[in-house]
Formats: sequence, C-alpha cells, structure tokens
Amino acid sequence: MIVFDLKCGTGHVFEAWFGSSAAYEEQRTGGLLACPMCGRGDVEKAVMAPNVAAKGNQRSAAPATAGGEAPPPEAIKAAMATLAAAQAKMLEGSQWVGGSFATRARAMHDGDEPHAPIHGQATREEAKELIEDGVPVAPLPLPVVPPEACN
Repeated sequence: MIVFDLKCGTGHVFEAWFGSSAAYEEQRTGGLLACPMCGRGDVEKAVMAPNVAAKGNQRSAAPATAGGEAPPPEAIKAAMATLAAAQAKMLEGSQWVGGSFATRARAMHDGDEPHAPIHGQATREEAKELIEDGVPVAPLPLPVVPPEACN
C-alpha cells in the first residue's frame, strides 16, 4: 500500500491509500478520484514530506488531554498496540527489501521493475531525493524489525 497526499483544485489537501503508483494513475486518469471535502474531480498529488522523528535524547512536553493531564500509561500502551496491529496489517504482502529500498522504489517508479508493495530502510537524504523526484514513499509510524533479526 502507498499513501499519497492529494490536493484538489480549490486547495483542499487530503490523504489517500492506493495499492501502487499504477493504481493511483489508473484512478486519476479514469476520473475516479474526488475531493472528500468539495467533491471536485481535479485531484493531483500534493507535496509530501517525510515524518522525521526528533533525536532520541530530546523530549517535548507530555501531550495534554482535554482535562490538561497526560493520558494514563495503559491508554498509551493500548494506542501503541492498535497502531502496531494496523501497521502489521498494512505490511501484509509487502516485501522487506532492507537497505535497497530507495533503489527498488526508484526502479519501480521509472518502470524498470514491476510495481510491488515493498518496505525497507532509506537514509534521510535518499528519502528526500525520492520525494523530490516524485517517487511515492511514506514513512512507517513504527520501526520494523528486519526478518533476519527476528528469533
């Protein structure tokens, strides 16, 4: 699965998931995409930026809830478990390509390799270059343990 930020002609930006870049193109050229806010069909990819986490030794203030207090640890654990399960479901059928992610994603985008769902590792610079070149990539919310590192 690939997630894109899309933008309609009036400037509404929204997120959409596709099975591949080709699936996005088929839906776009077939007129099957519409803005969920205004219904316009003139939808194109919006500029996307990778979500880069802060350094591990930097802490921000705890997020406040409506009552002004941080959520209890049990709620945080439950939310993380839900997020982990959603990511695992999203990666079903996706191939781990490790450090060759940037090369493989670019090859698929350029048509040198068949499109397939993949996930792996890329440096910040590689991710930036892919995005600047219009290669559809998105960061995963949680780290993935490489298959060779699993027990």
